Amino acid sequence: MDFLNAIVALSNFVLIPALAYGSQLALGALGVTLIYGILRFSNFAHGDTMAFGTMVVVLVTWAMQAAGISFGPLPTALLALPFGIAGAAAMVLLTDRAVYRFYRAQKAKPVILVIVSMGVMFIYNGVTRFIIGPEDQRFADGERFIIGAREFKEMTGLDEGLAIKSTQAITLVTAVVVVALLFWFLNRTRTGKSMRAYSDNEDLALLSGINPERVVLVTWLLVAALATVAGTLYGLDKSFKPFTYFQLLLPIFASAIVGGLGSPVGAIAGGFVIAFSEVGITYAWKKVLVYMMPGALEPDGLVQLLSTEYKFAVSFMILLIVLLFRPTGLFRGKSV
Repeated sequence: MDFLNAIVALSNFVLIPALAYGSQLALGALGVTLIYGILRFSNFAHGDTMAFGTMVVVLVTWAMQAAGISFGPLPTALLALPFGIAGAAAMVLLTDRAVYRFYRAQKAKPVILVIVSMGVMFIYNGVTRFIIGPEDQRFADGERFIIGAREFKEMTGLDEGLAIKSTQAITLVTAVVVVALLFWFLNRTRTGKSMRAYSDNEDLALLSGINPERVVLVTWLLVAALATVAGTLYGLDKSFKPFTYFQLLLPIFASAIVGGLGSPVGAIAGGFVIAFSEVGITYAWKKVLVYMMPGALEPDGLVQLLSTEYKFAVSFMILLIVLLFRPTGLFRGKSV
């Protein structure tokens, strides 16, 4: 029985939260790896693109809630998601036309585009904060839990309760659907194959008649959709705060680089590696160990390697290790 309690505690505080967080990081890292693989630069504005798209979702959600529109037990934000994607798409396409297109025409080096994207990042962040403010904003509604801890205890008779939030389940299901659609698009459609060809060899793709402007357009649309979905899922699971999305840039880039920058499969794998590392290293393991160990060997302390305030430091350490020993990542993406 104690072993079952340990499994429930592990699932409640490590496995399920890490799966949800990993799904959010994977979607964010997919956007980063698409830009790097196709447009050939590291987009430091990606975190604030997520924030901007999510901000639009939050504002539309509030408007729907004020108008009495709901989605039953599901969050109303899912209805507002297309508006957020449209808003983020308009913003990134406007930015591409006003900023990035000039540097592409000049065939600027990737490092210049990286610096330019940092400037775009600060502009996005300022616009988002100006519109919605810097504070935490909650916009989740509908049913909060699929199963609550007390209900689980009554059902199983265990001492430890398992609580599964509806936002965690929605995150996992949405991530699976979005990733499946993305891979279908890239591998089955003519436009997706053109994007892959452009990524593999730009000169040969141009000689084959592929329209580079169309490839750029579709890439930004996909990135806007991935960023908004990832940001909305994260905001539903936690809360929306613009600065938090700026901080998420580190674990998202770490996910993309660990998996292999430029590799979509690597981005997904890297997202879960980073998520499980962050959650596992910052979790206090005392509760799990108390269930699994004899009373005489029960730990006195929290058995916590790092405080939760340092969870982004975990991403940084993993990123450094990968850059030092395997810069192409787990799935051998393009060298960083």
